[in-house]
Amino acid sequence: MNPLISTGLAGHRGATALSVNLNKVALLRNQRTLTIPSVTRAAALVLEAGASGITVHPRPDERHIRAHDAHDLAALLRSDWPQAEFNIEGNPFHNLMDLLRELRGKGLPVQQVTFVPDSAEQATSDHGWNLPTDGERLRPLIDEARVLGVRVSLFMDPLPQAMTHARNLGAERVELYTEAYARAHGTPQAGEQLARYTAAAETALRAGLGLNAGHDLNRDNLTDFLRAVPGVREVSIGHALIADALELGLAETVRDYLRCIHRAQAPQAASSAR
Repeated sequence: MNPLISTGLAGHRGATALSVNLNKVALLRNQRTLTIPSVTRAAALVLEAGASGITVHPRPDERHIRAHDAHDLAALLRSDWPQAEFNIEGNPFHNLMDLLRELRGKGLPVQQVTFVPDSAEQATSDHGWNLPTDGERLRPLIDEARVLGVRVSLFMDPLPQAMTHARNLGAERVELYTEAYARAHGTPQAGEQLARYTAAAETALRAGLGLNAGHDLNRDNLTDFLRAVPGVREVSIGHALIADALELGLAETVRDYLRCIHRAQAPQAASSAR
């Protein structure tokens, strides 16, 4: 049965924002003592092509995004792209909160912070928060971010039972960690994985959470994910998008990801018009 019909969540369908993660641009730049490729120039290109926002994930060792990049990007968005959202993600028990305090202390815009439970040595994020176990450690930092005027999203595995805990901590959104879906896409396990994400999304929406998604989403699997999972407000995509840009160019790649998003919404729009 279609969960959008059976659960009454069709009203949560709407435009999904594309936030482009620029970590890999910074990683390439950092291979030399040069300023190219420019992170801020890349940000301008993806926003000109239609992206809704920029994501960065600065790590303590600054192996890609550095603190000055976050400051430069926030200044660029404030001056040239005030309608765009700046999402900074990372572990709030490492360097993230100090950076957030610095940016907001200078009046620079950060619309969203995504708390991710990664270790300092990890190559990439590979799991969500364990709730309610991690809750009491997270609560004061969630409260502080909100006092700073920043929306808080928690990086979460697709576990329906954890969504209410996230909302009770004061988080306003969750970002569903989508690697399990991406690995299963195109295999016999794809439907089972999508069902997990749909169930988690439905529970999150009922709890009053906004819904983001990210990790290994790409041009092949994005449309199917958005067609199946209700209420996704934002997808954050970096590695695959930058890899595609080597072939297509950065602006055209962004436009192609936006076409993937629009294709996911087109059947719903056609159905509503009948």
